[in-house]
Amino acid sequence: MTFRTLTAIFFSLFISIAAAAGEIALNPSHPDRYTVVKGDTLWGIAGRFLQTPWDWPKIWKRNPNIRNPDLIYPGDVIVLTYDASGRAWLSFDSDDSSPTSGRLSPQIRSRPLEEAIPTIPIDAIKQFLTQARVVSKQEIDNAPYIVSFAEERLLGGGGDTIYVRAIARGDIDRYTVFRPGNALKDPDTDAILGYQTLFVADTLLQRTGDPATLQLRKTAMQAIVGDRLLPVPEERIPLSYHPRPPDHMITGHIISVLDGVTQIGQFSVVTIDRGRRQGLEPGHVLAIDQTGPKIRDIVSKYPSEVTLPNEKAGMLMVFRTFNRVSYALVVEATMPMHVLDTVQTPY
Repeated sequence: MTFRTLTAIFFSLFISIAAAAGEIALNPSHPDRYTVVKGDTLWGIAGRFLQTPWDWPKIWKRNPNIRNPDLIYPGDVIVLTYDASGRAWLSFDSDDSSPTSGRLSPQIRSRPLEEAIPTIPIDAIKQFLTQARVVSKQEIDNAPYIVSFAEERLLGGGGDTIYVRAIARGDIDRYTVFRPGNALKDPDTDAILGYQTLFVADTLLQRTGDPATLQLRKTAMQAIVGDRLLPVPEERIPLSYHPRPPDHMITGHIISVLDGVTQIGQFSVVTIDRGRRQGLEPGHVLAIDQTGPKIRDIVSKYPSEVTLPNEKAGMLMVFRTFNRVSYALVVEATMPMHVLDTVQTPY
Protein backbone atom coordinates (compact mmCIF):
# COMPACT_ATOMS: atom_id res chain seq x y z
CA MET A 1 0.00 0.00 0.00
CA THR A 2 1.45 3.35 -1.02
CA PHE A 3 2.17 6.22 1.34
CA ARG A 4 -0.41 8.32 -0.53
CA THR A 5 -3.08 5.66 0.06
CA LEU A 6 -2.21 5.40 3.77
CA THR A 7 -2.35 9.17 4.08
CA ALA A 8 -5.77 9.27 2.42
CA ILE A 9 -7.12 6.56 4.74
CA PHE A 10 -5.75 8.36 7.83
CA PHE A 11 -7.21 11.69 6.69
CA SER A 12 -10.63 10.12 6.03
CA LEU A 13 -10.57 8.48 9.46
CA PHE A 14 -9.68 11.80 11.10
CA ILE A 15 -12.55 13.58 9.33
CA SER A 16 -15.04 10.88 10.32
CA ILE A 17 -13.95 11.03 13.96
CA ALA A 18 -14.24 14.84 14.01
CA ALA A 19 -17.71 14.66 12.47
CA ALA A 20 -18.81 11.92 14.87
CA ALA A 21 -17.61 13.98 17.80
CA GLY A 22 -20.10 16.70 16.86
CA GLU A 23 -17.37 18.98 15.52
CA ILE A 24 -15.89 19.35 19.00
CA ALA A 25 -12.22 20.06 18.33
CA LEU A 26 -9.68 18.23 20.46
CA ASN A 27 -6.53 19.98 21.63
CA PRO A 28 -3.85 18.85 19.14
CA SER A 29 -1.52 18.05 22.07
CA HIS A 30 -4.18 16.34 24.20
CA PRO A 31 -3.12 13.47 26.48
CA ASP A 32 -4.82 10.08 26.37
CA ARG A 33 -5.15 10.14 30.16
CA TYR A 34 -4.56 12.66 32.91
CA THR A 35 -4.33 12.27 36.68
CA VAL A 36 -5.99 15.15 38.54
CA VAL A 37 -3.81 16.90 41.14
CA LYS A 38 -4.59 19.35 43.90
CA GLY A 39 -4.79 22.87 42.51
CA ASP A 40 -6.28 21.80 39.19
CA THR A 41 -9.43 23.47 37.88
CA LEU A 42 -12.05 22.01 35.60
CA TRP A 43 -11.32 24.71 33.03
CA GLY A 44 -7.62 23.80 33.03
CA ILE A 45 -8.28 20.06 32.69
CA ALA A 46 -10.83 20.62 29.92
CA GLY A 47 -8.28 22.77 28.08
CA ARG A 48 -5.81 19.88 28.08
CA PHE A 49 -8.25 17.83 26.02
CA LEU A 50 -10.37 20.38 24.10
CA GLN A 51 -9.79 23.52 22.09
CA THR A 52 -13.07 24.86 23.49
CA PRO A 53 -13.09 23.89 27.20
CA TRP A 54 -16.75 24.86 27.62
CA ASP A 55 -17.68 21.89 25.42
CA TRP A 56 -16.57 19.52 28.20
CA PRO A 57 -20.15 18.48 29.17
CA LYS A 58 -20.85 17.38 25.58
CA ILE A 59 -18.28 14.57 25.71
CA TRP A 60 -18.23 13.83 29.46
CA LYS A 61 -19.41 10.26 30.06
CA ARG A 62 -21.14 10.02 33.42
CA ASN A 63 -20.62 7.03 35.67
CA PRO A 64 -23.79 5.82 37.49
CA ASN A 65 -21.62 4.44 40.31
CA ILE A 66 -20.58 7.95 41.31
CA ARG A 67 -22.93 9.94 43.52
CA ASN A 68 -21.98 13.26 41.89
CA PRO A 69 -20.73 12.25 38.43
CA ASP A 70 -19.91 15.83 37.43
CA LEU A 71 -17.51 16.35 40.36
CA ILE A 72 -13.82 15.60 39.93
CA TYR A 73 -11.33 15.11 42.75
CA PRO A 74 -7.52 15.00 43.05
CA GLY A 75 -6.38 11.48 42.24
CA ASP A 76 -9.08 10.85 39.64
CA VAL A 77 -7.79 9.63 36.27
CA ILE A 78 -9.48 11.12 33.19
CA VAL A 79 -9.18 9.13 29.96
CA LEU A 80 -10.01 9.93 26.35
CA THR A 81 -11.66 7.09 24.44
CA TYR A 82 -13.63 6.60 21.24
CA ASP A 83 -16.79 4.57 20.74
CA ALA A 84 -17.61 2.35 17.76
CA SER A 85 -18.85 5.33 15.74
CA GLY A 86 -15.62 7.21 16.32
CA ARG A 87 -17.08 9.70 18.79
CA ALA A 88 -14.66 10.99 21.43
CA TRP A 89 -15.57 10.59 25.11
CA LEU A 90 -13.97 11.65 28.38
CA SER A 91 -14.56 9.57 31.48
CA PHE A 92 -13.00 8.23 34.66
CA ASP A 93 -10.59 5.35 34.18
CA SER A 94 -12.68 2.30 35.14
CA ASP A 95 -9.54 0.20 35.51
CA ASP A 96 -7.79 2.53 37.91
CA SER A 97 -7.50 1.09 41.39
CA SER A 98 -7.18 4.35 43.29
CA PRO A 99 -9.86 5.06 45.93
CA THR A 100 -11.05 8.07 43.91
CA SER A 101 -11.41 6.28 40.60
CA GLY A 102 -14.76 5.74 38.98
CA ARG A 103 -14.33 1.97 38.55
CA LEU A 104 -17.48 -0.07 38.80
CA SER A 105 -18.06 -1.59 42.21
CA PRO A 106 -20.99 -2.28 44.55
CA GLN A 107 -20.03 0.73 46.67
CA ILE A 108 -20.96 4.18 45.41
CA ARG A 109 -18.10 6.64 45.65
CA SER A 110 -18.82 9.53 47.98
CA ARG A 111 -16.45 12.43 48.70
CA PRO A 112 -16.98 15.76 50.50
CA LEU A 113 -18.12 18.43 48.05
CA GLU A 114 -15.52 20.89 49.29
CA GLU A 115 -12.73 18.56 48.13
CA ALA A 116 -13.90 18.64 44.50
CA ILE A 117 -11.85 20.75 42.13
CA PRO A 118 -13.52 24.08 41.21
CA THR A 119 -14.41 25.25 37.73
CA ILE A 120 -12.04 28.22 38.08
CA PRO A 121 -9.63 29.24 40.90
CA ILE A 122 -12.05 30.56 43.52
CA ASP A 123 -9.23 32.24 45.48
CA ALA A 124 -8.74 34.61 42.54
CA ILE A 125 -12.31 35.94 42.71
CA LYS A 126 -13.62 35.41 46.24
CA GLN A 127 -13.04 38.99 47.42
CA PHE A 128 -15.02 40.25 44.41
CA LEU A 129 -18.02 38.01 45.10
CA THR A 130 -19.29 39.96 48.12
CA GLN A 131 -17.03 42.90 49.01
CA ALA A 132 -16.79 44.69 45.68
CA ARG A 133 -19.78 45.96 43.74
CA VAL A 134 -20.83 48.51 41.16
CA VAL A 135 -23.45 51.09 42.15
CA SER A 136 -25.31 53.93 40.46
CA LYS A 137 -25.13 57.62 41.35
CA GLN A 138 -28.65 57.37 42.75
CA GLU A 139 -27.67 54.49 45.04
CA ILE A 140 -24.74 56.53 46.34
CA ASP A 141 -26.85 59.64 46.95
CA ASN A 142 -29.62 57.68 48.73
CA ALA A 143 -27.34 55.47 50.86
CA PRO A 144 -27.06 56.05 54.64
CA TYR A 145 -23.70 57.56 55.63
CA ILE A 146 -21.42 57.80 58.66
CA VAL A 147 -21.93 61.08 60.48
CA SER A 148 -19.78 60.48 63.56
CA PHE A 149 -17.87 57.97 65.70
CA ALA A 150 -18.25 57.12 69.37
CA GLU A 151 -15.74 58.47 71.87
CA GLU A 152 -15.06 61.46 69.60
CA ARG A 153 -12.88 59.37 67.30
CA LEU A 154 -11.94 60.82 63.93
CA LEU A 155 -11.48 57.43 62.25
CA GLY A 156 -13.11 54.05 62.81
CA GLY A 157 -11.61 50.56 63.02
CA GLY A 158 -12.71 47.08 63.99
CA GLY A 159 -14.96 47.08 67.08
CA ASP A 160 -15.64 50.83 66.99
CA THR A 161 -19.16 52.26 67.18
CA ILE A 162 -20.38 54.44 64.33
CA TYR A 163 -23.42 56.71 64.00
CA VAL A 164 -25.20 56.65 60.66
CA ARG A 165 -27.86 58.78 59.00
CA ALA A 166 -30.34 57.19 58.75
CA ILE A 167 -31.56 53.62 59.16
CA ALA A 168 -35.21 53.27 60.12
CA ARG A 169 -35.75 49.56 59.39
CA GLY A 170 -34.55 46.85 61.74
CA ASP A 171 -35.23 43.83 59.55
CA ILE A 172 -31.75 44.15 57.99
CA ASP A 173 -28.91 44.06 60.48
CA ARG A 174 -25.81 43.59 58.30
CA TYR A 175 -24.46 46.45 56.22
CA THR A 176 -21.32 47.04 54.17
CA VAL A 177 -19.44 50.33 54.51
CA PHE A 178 -18.10 51.48 51.15
CA ARG A 179 -16.40 54.47 49.61
CA PRO A 180 -17.35 55.52 46.07
CA GLY A 181 -14.52 54.95 43.61
CA ASN A 182 -13.89 55.69 39.97
CA ALA A 183 -16.68 56.09 37.44
CA LEU A 184 -16.91 53.28 34.89
CA LYS A 185 -17.55 54.69 31.42
CA ASP A 186 -18.68 53.28 28.10
CA PRO A 187 -15.65 53.81 25.83
CA ASP A 188 -17.89 54.42 22.81
CA THR A 189 -20.35 56.93 24.27
CA ASP A 190 -18.54 58.13 27.42
CA ALA A 191 -21.75 57.44 29.37
CA ILE A 192 -21.26 56.53 33.02
CA LEU A 193 -22.21 52.88 33.57
CA GLY A 194 -21.75 52.92 37.35
CA TYR A 195 -19.25 53.54 40.10
CA GLN A 196 -16.77 51.03 41.45
CA THR A 197 -16.92 50.83 45.25
CA LEU A 198 -14.04 50.47 47.69
CA PHE A 199 -14.82 48.03 50.50
CA VAL A 200 -14.23 49.63 53.91
CA ALA A 201 -15.86 47.36 56.51
CA ASP A 202 -18.67 45.06 57.49
CA THR A 203 -21.02 46.25 60.25
CA LEU A 204 -23.71 44.98 62.58
CA LEU A 205 -26.77 47.11 63.34
CA GLN A 206 -27.27 47.75 67.06
CA ARG A 207 -30.02 50.39 67.06
CA THR A 208 -32.15 51.98 64.36
CA GLY A 209 -32.78 55.70 64.21
CA ASP A 210 -31.46 58.98 62.88
CA PRO A 211 -28.68 58.54 63.63
CA ALA A 212 -28.59 54.74 63.86
CA THR A 213 -25.91 52.93 65.85
CA LEU A 214 -23.75 50.21 64.29
CA GLN A 215 -20.53 48.42 65.17
CA LEU A 216 -17.68 48.02 62.71
CA ARG A 217 -16.63 44.39 62.22
CA LYS A 218 -14.28 43.16 59.51
CA THR A 219 -12.38 46.19 58.16
CA ALA A 220 -10.20 46.62 55.08
CA MET A 221 -9.37 50.27 55.79
CA GLN A 222 -10.24 52.88 58.38
CA ALA A 223 -13.72 54.32 58.09
CA ILE A 224 -14.22 58.07 57.77
CA VAL A 225 -17.15 60.45 58.09
CA GLY A 226 -19.10 60.41 54.82
CA ASP A 227 -18.51 56.73 54.01
CA ARG A 228 -21.72 55.15 52.73
CA LEU A 229 -23.57 51.98 53.73
CA LEU A 230 -25.53 49.40 51.77
CA PRO A 231 -27.19 46.20 52.96
CA VAL A 232 -25.10 43.05 52.47
CA PRO A 233 -26.29 41.57 49.15
CA GLU A 234 -28.92 38.86 49.49
CA GLU A 235 -28.11 37.44 46.06
CA ARG A 236 -26.83 33.91 46.11
CA ILE A 237 -23.20 33.91 45.05
CA PRO A 238 -22.38 30.80 42.98
CA LEU A 239 -19.22 28.87 43.83
CA SER A 240 -19.62 26.52 40.87
CA TYR A 241 -19.95 27.77 37.32
CA HIS A 242 -21.00 26.18 34.03
CA PRO A 243 -18.85 27.77 31.33
CA ARG A 244 -20.67 28.39 28.06
CA PRO A 245 -20.76 31.07 25.37
CA PRO A 246 -23.77 33.42 25.26
CA ASP A 247 -26.49 32.27 22.87
CA HIS A 248 -26.28 35.57 20.97
CA MET A 249 -23.54 37.92 19.83
CA ILE A 250 -22.26 40.24 22.55
CA THR A 251 -19.47 42.71 21.88
CA GLY A 252 -17.90 44.97 24.49
CA HIS A 253 -14.63 46.09 26.08
CA ILE A 254 -12.46 45.61 29.13
CA ILE A 255 -12.87 48.92 30.97
CA SER A 256 -10.88 48.35 34.18
CA VAL A 257 -8.62 45.94 36.02
CA LEU A 258 -9.47 45.19 39.63
CA ASP A 259 -7.28 44.60 42.70
CA GLY A 260 -5.02 47.58 42.02
CA VAL A 261 -2.99 46.00 39.21
CA THR A 262 -2.34 47.45 35.76
CA GLN A 263 -1.19 44.40 33.78
CA ILE A 264 -3.79 41.96 32.46
CA GLY A 265 -2.85 38.29 32.33
CA GLN A 266 -4.22 34.89 33.25
CA PHE A 267 -6.37 35.03 36.41
CA SER A 268 -6.66 38.81 36.33
CA VAL A 269 -10.08 40.10 37.39
CA VAL A 270 -11.47 42.72 35.02
CA THR A 271 -14.61 44.79 34.54
CA ILE A 272 -16.33 44.71 31.14
CA ASP A 273 -18.90 47.19 29.82
CA ARG A 274 -21.68 44.65 29.33
CA GLY A 275 -24.01 43.23 31.98
CA ARG A 276 -27.47 41.85 32.68
CA ARG A 277 -29.05 44.37 30.31
CA GLN A 278 -27.16 42.75 27.43
CA GLY A 279 -28.04 39.22 28.60
CA LEU A 280 -24.79 38.28 30.32
CA GLU A 281 -24.93 35.64 33.06
CA PRO A 282 -22.34 34.10 35.40
CA GLY A 283 -20.51 31.38 33.49
CA HIS A 284 -20.65 33.10 30.11
CA VAL A 285 -17.36 32.86 28.22
CA LEU A 286 -16.12 35.65 25.95
CA ALA A 287 -13.09 35.84 23.68
CA ILE A 288 -10.61 38.69 24.18
CA ASP A 289 -9.14 40.42 21.14
CA GLN A 290 -6.13 42.67 21.56
CA THR A 291 -7.08 45.96 19.92
CA GLY A 292 -4.84 46.66 16.96
CA PRO A 293 -2.63 49.70 17.54
CA LYS A 294 -2.45 52.67 15.22
CA ILE A 295 0.89 53.06 13.47
CA ARG A 296 2.23 55.60 11.01
CA ASP A 297 2.94 54.37 7.50
CA ILE A 298 6.32 55.95 6.75
CA VAL A 299 6.80 54.11 3.47
CA SER A 300 3.91 55.64 1.56
CA LYS A 301 4.48 58.74 -0.48
CA TYR A 302 1.70 60.29 1.62
CA PRO A 303 2.38 59.18 5.23
CA SER A 304 -0.76 58.30 7.13
CA GLU A 305 -2.01 56.34 10.12
CA VAL A 306 -2.88 52.68 9.72
CA THR A 307 -4.84 50.64 12.27
CA LEU A 308 -3.51 47.10 12.59
CA PRO A 309 -6.07 44.27 12.86
CA ASN A 310 -7.19 42.89 16.22
CA GLU A 311 -5.48 39.70 17.38
CA LYS A 312 -6.87 36.90 19.55
CA ALA A 313 -5.39 37.32 23.01
CA GLY A 314 -7.30 35.10 25.44
CA MET A 315 -10.59 34.13 27.05
CA LEU A 316 -12.52 35.37 30.07
CA MET A 317 -15.40 34.00 32.08
CA VAL A 318 -18.04 36.22 33.67
CA PHE A 319 -18.59 35.42 37.35
CA ARG A 320 -20.69 38.34 38.61
CA THR A 321 -23.08 40.59 36.74
CA PHE A 322 -24.57 44.01 37.41
CA ASN A 323 -27.06 45.97 35.33
CA ARG A 324 -24.61 47.47 32.84
CA VAL A 325 -21.22 45.95 33.68
CA SER A 326 -19.81 42.60 34.80
CA TYR A 327 -16.82 41.18 36.65
CA ALA A 328 -14.90 38.51 34.75
CA LEU A 329 -11.83 36.32 35.26
CA VAL A 330 -9.25 35.95 32.51
CA VAL A 331 -8.99 32.16 32.19
CA GLU A 332 -6.63 32.07 29.17
CA ALA A 333 -3.96 34.49 28.02
CA THR A 334 -1.93 33.99 24.84
CA MET A 335 -0.61 37.55 24.49
CA PRO A 336 -0.59 40.80 26.50
CA MET A 337 -3.99 42.42 27.07
CA HIS A 338 -4.96 45.96 27.95
CA VAL A 339 -7.87 48.11 29.06
CA LEU A 340 -10.15 48.84 26.06
CA ASP A 341 -9.36 45.52 24.37
CA THR A 342 -12.46 43.99 22.77
CA VAL A 343 -14.47 41.09 24.22
CA GLN A 344 -17.06 39.15 22.25
CA THR A 345 -18.97 35.92 21.96
CA PRO A 346 -16.49 33.25 20.72
CA TYR A 347 -16.79 32.44 17.03
